[in-house]
Amino acid sequence: MDEVDLKSLVSSLTPQEENQSIKSYQNTVSVACPACDEPFEDLVVCKQNPTSLNLSMQLDLCVGVEDDRVLIFTHRQ
Repeated sequence: MDEVDLKSLVSSLTPQEENQSIKSYQNTVSVACPACDEPFEDLVVCKQNPTSLNLSMQLDLCVGVEDDRVLIFTHRQ
């Protein structure tokens, strides 16, 4: 996994949800995914390890890391 500059990345994203386990952001300006260089839909920052996610639809996922936190980039199929 590549190290991601989270502070720089989230400055371009719209905050969505935050709880004890995760913080999510929506990509409303088509920022490129650091893992695959394609625009992503949402970024999920895992605050705790392990963290589980309940997804309501099937998504393609890319993963990154920043300061030992897992970053999940979602892509709609």
